[in-house]
Amino acid sequence: MPAHPQPHPHANASPPAASARPGLHLVTLGVADLPQAAAFYTAFGFERRGKAHENVAFFEAGHLILSLYPSQALARDAEVTDLDASGAFRGITLACNTASEAEVDTLMARAASLGARILRPAQPIFWGGYMGYFADRDGHVWEIAYNPYFPFDAAGRLVVPD
Repeated sequence: MPAHPQPHPHANASPPAASARPGLHLVTLGVADLPQAAAFYTAFGFERRGKAHENVAFFEAGHLILSLYPSQALARDAEVTDLDASGAFRGITLACNTASEAEVDTLMARAASLGARILRPAQPIFWGGYMGYFADRDGHVWEIAYNPYFPFDAAGRLVVPD
């Protein structure tokens, strides 16, 4: 992803129309070793999408695309100079909701078998759900959860009741 030597074409654009709605369509994770990270996510069960490329990997992730990109290149692309390579918690988690407690256990066990670090073993939670946390090899924290109050619709989207 090349740097932009000139101002972004929309830098002086008018604010978006009221009908423009933001959405979340792609999540990019910076990784230390792209082939190793891609192998982890493939073995974990994500389906690879797009043409194979040596600098980026794309995966279908429900209604989102999960992208893996080398951390240093991602920092350069975003013009971030204070990249934290310490593995410290970054203040964000990725969540995968499931349809049952058994699916949580299956995914947690799969992650552990692939070298993920279990941060919190799957267990019942005070609000009535069941969840666990793991960190992938690059330190990205994942919550795997079953929430009986957040069902899935016919298209497989998570429904947060009013």
